[in-house]
Amino acid sequence: MWTFTSDVEEYAAVAEPFLLGDPVRNTVPLTILANLRAGMPAKDLLFGWWTVDGEVRGAVFHTPPHPVGLFGVPVEAVEAFVRARPGGLPALVGPLDVTAEVTRLLGPPARTVSERLYRLGTLTVPDVPGRGRLAVPADFPLLVSWYQAFGEEVAMGEGDVVERVARRLAGRELFVWESGEAPVSLAALSPAAGGVCRIGPVYTPPSRRRRGYGGAVTAFASQTGLAERCEQVVLFTDLDNPTSNAVYQAIGYEPVADYAHLTYH
Repeated sequence: MWTFTSDVEEYAAVAEPFLLGDPVRNTVPLTILANLRAGMPAKDLLFGWWTVDGEVRGAVFHTPPHPVGLFGVPVEAVEAFVRARPGGLPALVGPLDVTAEVTRLLGPPARTVSERLYRLGTLTVPDVPGRGRLAVPADFPLLVSWYQAFGEEVAMGEGDVVERVARRLAGRELFVWESGEAPVSLAALSPAAGGVCRIGPVYTPPSRRRRGYGGAVTAFASQTGLAERCEQVVLFTDLDNPTSNAVYQAIGYEPVADYAHLTYH
């Protein structure tokens, strides 16, 4: 049976223990929950949990304008969710078995983006000229422009980019790689949730690519996370970008599971 609410704490009380059972695969819902509790602005929220004989077996979340998150949903709960979901399913993201069931029920989506979740094994720091550092307020205009460029490049909006960058900068979540005393690449690191931090986004301007900066800033942010903030570090990649997948594997990231973003309209 599905139960829905717009109350963050009601959802957390029921679903968080379930999500913490696999903090790596549930990194996104756990991070969203932590951010909402920390004051991240959001509206029209919807949360849900699936119970069988009184036991929580699945959880979903929706924080518009982002897709509905089906990270912690068993396949057998999908049909009931699709039928019960208030407002339909314009866009969603979840594991491949779950998104395959959605496609069976709703038909082919207008757009599919395939992703892979990686977890850091043994970090290999690449030998790249320059240095990593925590982003500072003086970087703000540049970081906003990079966030906007990243959103346009992947065709997945980040909502209010200025607010998001300001919040993440204040939270010490943004890192840059400097070369020639100028920032050349960006990596963000989410706060720990269930002992897991997540890298993303990672962005290097086109004119600075193919020099190793993306791998270098990712390694630096990952190293900082493990040293100061969390027990494990994960990240998602676009499977249509073989370069980034190779870069992350080269510094020690190992595949965990595949996911899909489905957009219906």
